[in-house]
Amino acid sequence: MVNAWSLLYDAMEDDKIVLNYDRDPVVDYDSYYSVKIGEDNITINTSKYKYDEDQIVKELLEYINNTYNQHYSSGGIQTLDLIESCGDGEAFCRSNILKYASRYDKKGTARRDIMKILHYAVLLLHFNDKNAVRESYETF
Repeated sequence: MVNAWSLLYDAMEDDKIVLNYDRDPVVDYDSYYSVKIGEDNITINTSKYKYDEDQIVKELLEYINNTYNQHYSSGGIQTLDLIESCGDGEAFCRSNILKYASRYDKKGTARRDIMKILHYAVLLLHFNDKNAVRESYETF
């Protein structure tokens, strides 16, 4: 089994690291372990996320948290609460996803548009779960 300690030991013994481990056909170990050897330091990344999904989700959560400090929630009631009470929560979220996707990188910043799309997707998932029979994750 390859772990950070074995990689560090190998790095201390050699100038380069040779990963010797049995390949599990289900797990792509190359996306789990990366090692960078600098002149004065060794960086070992054991994240299983090849595309920094964990960092992006963390940033999305920070973005969502900041929306609660904006005008959308003045007085403790969000406009979305009123829209949902009319039965239009899912349609509103779906429409906003389309709006921000269609104007992507044309008004404001592209990254902010993506954050808005993702935020409305999270809200759409909330209303979907609230209004429909929940789908099983095993089917994905």
